[in-house]
Amino acid sequence: MTAHTAPDAPATPPPAASWTVGDVTVHRIDETALPARTGPWLLPGATREVVDHQAWLRPDFADPDGTLRLHSHSFAFETAGLRVLVDTGIGNGKTRANPAWHRLETGYLERLTAAGFPPDSVDLVILTHLHTDHVGWNTREAGGTWVPTFPRARYLTSRAEREFWAGRPLDAARRQMFEDSVLPVERAGLLHPLDVPAEGLEVAPGLRLLPTPGHTPGHLAVHLGDRGGDALITGDCVHHPVQFADPGIGSCVDTDPALAEATRRRLLPRLAAAGTLVLGTHFPPPTAGRVVAHAGGHRLVPVRAA
Repeated sequence: MTAHTAPDAPATPPPAASWTVGDVTVHRIDETALPARTGPWLLPGATREVVDHQAWLRPDFADPDGTLRLHSHSFAFETAGLRVLVDTGIGNGKTRANPAWHRLETGYLERLTAAGFPPDSVDLVILTHLHTDHVGWNTREAGGTWVPTFPRARYLTSRAEREFWAGRPLDAARRQMFEDSVLPVERAGLLHPLDVPAEGLEVAPGLRLLPTPGHTPGHLAVHLGDRGGDALITGDCVHHPVQFADPGIGSCVDTDPALAEATRRRLLPRLAAAGTLVLGTHFPPPTAGRVVAHAGGHRLVPVRAA
């Protein structure tokens, strides 16, 4: 089957969207917009009626007909002398059960390099969890084999996450993903599972991994910053801003839906109280915002990229 070329892969990448967090600049590295059918499949509780009750979702996060907008991207930044990439998207040229991800061809690496992060310069790759659309660019094809895309980097994930997948039978699609996107990194000695306590784990000054379980058992969010400002990169503990209005809206692929909801209900008031900049791993542009109280729940007030 031929490769699918995403429509957002221009020959000359435009400047990456970015936000300032204290003295750190966070860049969004675009991969691809996800198809309209993704929303109803991924978040079946986010019906047209639910979206219509949240007028603030339009025009940025939902279409006029109530279709949720979703996106695939990474975040890259430099802090404490380390060049960091959070999640690695779907990847190019990989055999996938999801037609929208199958043998994708995008300009992701060109955009990453244009933002100032050529693959050989990356020091840390943080994997919020080990799902297909978060690990794809862990590797790239070279000479007919899959090799680490970031050969100088330590790839970090939680030990609970790695042990969960290692301790269960995998269906064919997930086994394929591990074979081409996780195991080559592990075999190269670059994957570093970490024990992440309930209070989080600081992996560099101002860079902390926070346990946000439910979507997967070892899911992590990434907290960046200090008194000069802070941000939270969500991974999939929140897929879409509609979940700020109703944290009970879960993903069809949550391993523990009740725990995922509890994680959101615990997290959202804290984000609102602190004024933390939220950077959504699947939020469409404008991607970032601040959580505020709204109509008995919360909403996201967009913060436009620089």
